[in-house]
Amino acid sequence: MTLVSTLLVALALGCATSQPKTAADVVIVAGRVVTMDAKTAVLEPGAVAVAGTKIVAVGSPADVAASVDAKRTIDAPDSVLIPGLVNVHTHVPMTLFRGFTDGLSLEAWLQTKIFPAEKVGVTPESVRAGTRLGLAEMIRGGTTTYCDMYYFEDAVAEETKRAGVRGVLGETVIGFPVADAPDTDASLALTESFMKHWHDDPLIVAAVAPHSTYTVSADVLKKCRALANKYDAPLVTHFCETRAEVADVQKRFGKTPIAYAESLDLFSGRTVAAHVVHPTADEIAILAKRHVGVGHCPQSNMKLGSGAAPVPALLKAGIALGLGTDGAASNDDLDLFEEIDTAAKLQKLVALDPTAIDAKTVFSMATIGGARALGLDSKIGSIEVGKEADLVLVGGTRAGLVPRGDVWGFLAYIVKASDVQTVMVAGHILLERGVLTTIDESAAAREVTAWRAKIEAALPK
Repeated sequence: MTLVSTLLVALALGCATSQPKTAADVVIVAGRVVTMDAKTAVLEPGAVAVAGTKIVAVGSPADVAASVDAKRTIDAPDSVLIPGLVNVHTHVPMTLFRGFTDGLSLEAWLQTKIFPAEKVGVTPESVRAGTRLGLAEMIRGGTTTYCDMYYFEDAVAEETKRAGVRGVLGETVIGFPVADAPDTDASLALTESFMKHWHDDPLIVAAVAPHSTYTVSADVLKKCRALANKYDAPLVTHFCETRAEVADVQKRFGKTPIAYAESLDLFSGRTVAAHVVHPTADEIAILAKRHVGVGHCPQSNMKLGSGAAPVPALLKAGIALGLGTDGAASNDDLDLFEEIDTAAKLQKLVALDPTAIDAKTVFSMATIGGARALGLDSKIGSIEVGKEADLVLVGGTRAGLVPRGDVWGFLAYIVKASDVQTVMVAGHILLERGVLTTIDESAAAREVTAWRAKIEAALPK
């Protein structure tokens, strides 16, 4: 090698070693990083770097340290870093009605308890209070994205944005007068105003939310679909929650709920279907063909005696399937770690087969599966470079977490919401070492307690 070539090689090596590092706001180093990427890679240990709202590096601690210059490092050797959990179906202001009743079917629960309570107690102010409390609970439980449908959804969106949580939020359309609209025309107008207001927001996806095929007319369902498509927005609704619902729709329209919706072309755009407990094989095929996302709510369905959704069949059909809590009125909490545990064990029980579904599959439903169900998997649901920095640290050294063993069983059956330590959404820390940074939890609890007393006092005796 000539002197000149030797100098050139030395210069090239010097340039390579002096390349500037990527600037980052924070690097999180954890004992395990569960990526939920295409290979479901688990790094032991692992590190993730965040700059602004995005993930900019994922790898071993040494590799990330070599390539990233971070302002701050969070060192968590006893913890597991996971993607933020995705709650595919809830009614978050219904924390107002937590523990409201027990021992009723869905139909009786709605007609004799919930609808009367909502008539006297749902206002913009009560919705705000219930939303704040629900958001605090979800953040504490590691939920970073949720899909909601309720009344005064603009108030829900404002509180969600203020708390820093990501939401797919649907203004409810239903076929009788409700708190925020005297009729469906007014409800549709309110929904369009809501969608215009929140169009292209980085955290809020505005949606159209017709309640169901049994509470909304065919004409209004078609208008809801058209409105959603006009804004390239999701349509969020309930399907096949109970056998009574299926029988009622079949009697009235000559078709089962999903088949009836298909006849109305309701799936001709982005759609999220909650529950889907009693679909036929043909209806499952419709959902798969139409790329409908499904939110499975095992604990709510169990408490109301609605049944157990055919999760293995839905997954086999290739349906994007996520987990939801439903509202706190029918579940009593907004805890997705409980839903993960329940979803796995319920299918094993129903099939009398411990292999019916595994822990890894169910944890996937709570992360990347939920993101796919909501049509957000290009942004969230996994820990990958370029995705939004929605991250959760779980674990620690409490007795019930040791020994850990298999990471999937650890996350599905062992970790509890109380084990969530740090929560980040879009690069902003919402919970740090167990302390909420964006919500006054005590104030929210006091407000909801006061509203609950007002609602109970206003109900007919």
